[in-house]
Amino acid sequence: MKSAVIVFPGSNCDRDAQTALRKASGQEPNMVWHKDASIPDGTDIVMVPGGFSYGDHLRCGAMAGNSPIISALKAHADRGGYILGVCNGFQILTETGLLPGALMRNASLHFVCKQQTLIVNNANTAYTDKYKSGEKISIPIAHHDGNYFADEHTLDTLEGEGRVPFKYDGNPNGSARDIAGITSKNGRVLGMMPHPERAIGGHEGGTDGLAMFESLMQSISVNA
Repeated sequence: MKSAVIVFPGSNCDRDAQTALRKASGQEPNMVWHKDASIPDGTDIVMVPGGFSYGDHLRCGAMAGNSPIISALKAHADRGGYILGVCNGFQILTETGLLPGALMRNASLHFVCKQQTLIVNNANTAYTDKYKSGEKISIPIAHHDGNYFADEHTLDTLEGEGRVPFKYDGNPNGSARDIAGITSKNGRVLGMMPHPERAIGGHEGGTDGLAMFESLMQSISVNA
């Protein structure tokens, strides 16, 4: 299994992403600079990490969404490759159009940083197969702009097609329908505000995120 992590100016979760992918796959991820024009051949999964890319100028993820590497990221998605965007990575994926909707400022207008309970809304995805539907897990969150918004038709489509793998139990940011993460139509691109890479069994936010990476590795292995 070959993985890569994209690094932007202002990324601050790229090393957490690197550690999580290394632990789950047993292989060292490639670190890809945002000015690179390509993703290494044979890459199965690309992680777009959290942070404050380009200092969140204009709006979160807007400048990163137009970086030179984005053309290669879109090509990877077009080939059916897996992409995981976390926090700022989720914001970037919506800016690129790889995922629908937008992330607005938290309804409280405050930055939130805490352990957050999530409900596994759909365990039949590439990212949640190791969980059970309805299971409650604890994953860290840390964001100021995590308020997911989409029009009613898009929300109905996402829920109707089983593309909402995670919901909040106690909405921390005002997200529509308590949505914490969504997938692309083919289920291989996931964006989520919570940080599973910080909950893989180290000294940080518990172990509940590890099953997400194990689900992903299994899906890649089965579909290789």
